[in-house]
Amino acid sequence: MPLYEYRCERCGDFEQEQAITESPLEKCPTCGNPVKRLISRNVGLVFKGSGFHITDYVRKGSGETSSESKSSGESSEKKAE
Repeated sequence: MPLYEYRCERCGDFEQEQAITESPLEKCPTCGNPVKRLISRNVGLVFKGSGFHITDYVRKGSGETSSESKSSGESSEKKAE
């Protein structure tokens, strides 16, 4: 569940864990005064896997064919010597 930040003029800032479907708090749970929900600036960003499109979705076959041609070319050079 997300963690939301609120500000009460009397108690100061506090955090409240709430479901996304819940409506924002209107009163401070400590003193009952009205509260305002703050917009958070520190948002964590998590990549799953390596986190980059180029490394996650590149076709495996294209890299293998170039390495195979290099290795076959090297072996033919050795045979020529």
